[in-house]
Amino acid sequence: MADIGNDTGVWAAKLLGAASGAGVSLIYLLPKSRREAATRFITGVSCGLIFGAPTGLWLAARLGINGLLSGPELMLAGSASASLCAWWALGALARIAERYGRRTTSGD
Repeated sequence: MADIGNDTGVWAAKLLGAASGAGVSLIYLLPKSRREAATRFITGVSCGLIFGAPTGLWLAARLGINGLLSGPELMLAGSASASLCAWWALGALARIAERYGRRTTSGD
């Protein structure tokens, strides 16, 4: 099995994919503050770097393109997908919690 963990091109693709996915998530679901934007961006990049490889391999298998992509292409696609999906899930949960979590009783 080839070791692609220390390849500079793969790491660059991972970082670029993770940052791209995080940026797209900021565009599609606009943050309410700079703090939220920074938190979302860091979360997206982190998830893209951590889960980029397995996500890229899973996507290639699901799409039936296993042998057609190089290592950096798999990392780019996987990191962008993982980054984008991370904030969609976390962002939706945060918005739901914010909306329904502040309920107070009027009898105080």
